[in-house]
Amino acid sequence: RDSQQADIKYLSKWKKWKKASSKSLKKVLSEAKGLSSYLVLWRRDIHSIEGTFGTGIQSYFSFLRFLVLLNFIIFILMFSFVTLPTIISDYGIFNSTVANISPKNTEYNCTIYEPSGNKGLVYFYTYFQDLLSGTGFLELTRLFYGYYTVDAVWISVMRYNLPLAYLLATLAYLALSLLWIIKRSVEGFKQNLVHDADPFQTYCNKIFAGWDFCITDPNAAQLKHRSLQYELQMDLEEERLKQKIADRTIKEKLRIYSLRIFINIIVIAILSGCFYSIYRVTVISQEKSNDISNMNFLANLLVQYLPSIVITLANFIGPQIFSFLIKFEDYLPAFEITLTLVRCVFLRLANIGVLLFSLWSQISDCAADKCEPCGYNYKLYPCWESDVGQEMYKLMIFDFIIILAVTLFVDFPRKLLVTHCSCKPLQWFGLPEFRISDNVLEIIYGQTICWIGTFFSPLLPAIATVKYFIIFYIKKMSLIHTQKPADKPIRASSSKFFFLAVLLIGLVLAFIPVGVSIASIPSSKACGPFRNFNTSWEVVPDTIHGFPKGLQQVLFGMASEAFAVPLFMVICLVMFYVMALAGAHKRVVEQLEEQLALESRDKMFLIRKITEAKR
Repeated sequence: RDSQQADIKYLSKWKKWKKASSKSLKKVLSEAKGLSSYLVLWRRDIHSIEGTFGTGIQSYFSFLRFLVLLNFIIFILMFSFVTLPTIISDYGIFNSTVANISPKNTEYNCTIYEPSGNKGLVYFYTYFQDLLSGTGFLELTRLFYGYYTVDAVWISVMRYNLPLAYLLATLAYLALSLLWIIKRSVEGFKQNLVHDADPFQTYCNKIFAGWDFCITDPNAAQLKHRSLQYELQMDLEEERLKQKIADRTIKEKLRIYSLRIFINIIVIAILSGCFYSIYRVTVISQEKSNDISNMNFLANLLVQYLPSIVITLANFIGPQIFSFLIKFEDYLPAFEITLTLVRCVFLRLANIGVLLFSLWSQISDCAADKCEPCGYNYKLYPCWESDVGQEMYKLMIFDFIIILAVTLFVDFPRKLLVTHCSCKPLQWFGLPEFRISDNVLEIIYGQTICWIGTFFSPLLPAIATVKYFIIFYIKKMSLIHTQKPADKPIRASSSKFFFLAVLLIGLVLAFIPVGVSIASIPSSKACGPFRNFNTSWEVVPDTIHGFPKGLQQVLFGMASEAFAVPLFMVICLVMFYVMALAGAHKRVVEQLEEQLALESRDKMFLIRKITEAKR
């Protein structure tokens, strides 16, 4: 410090002021960063959970916070660029006007869309039914795609192209989600690479660095002791099983491989049964939903929610069967957990895919000239985008109802019975465990629904934000009062990467139906911002045709094969270079590890020599 103060004396006034300003700015930024940490959502709650239950369970609640923020930003994006312009035009703010879409070159039959809005005197429960199913008065609101029959919004002299904004906002929220997930998953991926690099390193980490110093609760400390003991036991058991696998005879290998093939056939049969059931009930639900005038309230609600009920049952029963069957396949414990989770992930996400496939098969059912002249089944689906949005809305609402019902009517009574009843069967069952992986799959399933449904229901992210906000407190109360932490937890570092990896799979799945809806299926001619286009994507070339000739040639050239092929070759060259660089780095790391091993041997040799010399 004295040296720096002496150097300052010889500086000019400008440099002294510049250095002092830089120092003050750094101090202000540091204090602002410290203050901003207090504004982080659920900061104190998550720290409390981490101190009581450890970093494994804390990672789940941090992941839930990430989804709340992600959905809130998606909602702001869709609201700002899609919903807000229609509100401005409706109320004439900034002297704005609206240019509604007038159907061009379209048959009159294709433009008929009469939503089942509530007219005249209706029973009070009809509004409750509409609120749960997205029909009736909700179908005519900004919640669904069919409301946005606006071509342009004129704000003063500026023309706002709503169809283009709708499409670009959809692509933007998918791209934003992808980039944010990749950014967060890079750190976890690095930790996994380091953890899996050397089996011996995992033992050292557990023995010397396995304790979680965030824990302040004695019960949590005891749980952490059991967790470390369980992990070490599993590692030793895994080594024993590896040796057992290496010593298997040909007869034993044939037996176990035959058993695995048979069990995988059973798994495929279960998945096929789930998929076929979802397909059939979706078709039945769509056919019956158009003839609900003669049904009572409960029967109508059951028809509306039939696909959601079957999907929820499949998501509940399937994992139980998979967990039972995996015990007979004789895998290593770590691979056993991974394979079960992969099967559960595939079941949950594929169920959504089958539901959408069932809807599209009905929308594109052109038998007996049902699609003429609109290109889709306009009699059953005059505004098919809103119908898909309603299905996603119902899935999200029903998923929230199930989470709330299980907590209130299953976990809470079980807690009371176990606490106040000394009956041996009840004590043997005990309190339910807070299984991190099951809870994560539950919210990733809901997030995938949100990603798919946002194109068909622009305000669905707002519902998802509120849903996850409430779920945070439901899960927190359930963890503290009605459940116990799992005796076989997963590591926080690997769990964070696993959460994001599964979330990325859900996002990739969401890209497929949204992409098919935009680029392949004919857009509805009776509703929505794309009613004058054959597909939603056609708004892009239509907009480009309004640009100057030079810019048109550049953009169409970038979309041609002449640009795509060289770009693909350059990307391949860059990829091969990165792979070669990674291989070189790996060899350097191996050499450094060998040098460290040799140095440790040299030190041990010198210690022995010094000890012998002293003797």
